[in-house]
Amino acid sequence: MSTMNISLPETLKNFVDEQVSQRGYGTSSEYVRELIRKDQDRLHLRGLLLAGATSSPAAPADARYFEGLRNRVRQGAKPGTKE
Repeated sequence: MSTMNISLPETLKNFVDEQVSQRGYGTSSEYVRELIRKDQDRLHLRGLLLAGATSSPAAPADARYFEGLRNRVRQGAKPGTKE
């Protein structure tokens, strides 16, 4: 594992220390790693949402679509398979 040292103003250091104590982290490093993971997840989700927003719809999500989806669920079919 690599090491990274950061400098924080006293107010931010106090905040981190409070979060570590109140939220059950063992160290400030665990807290910071969790923040970084959450930011990675947020960026990944944002990318997926933007990709979805710019893609063309595959099929209209109308009553017929949802009825077909219900039928597949009732039959135990895997997603993506046709009835």
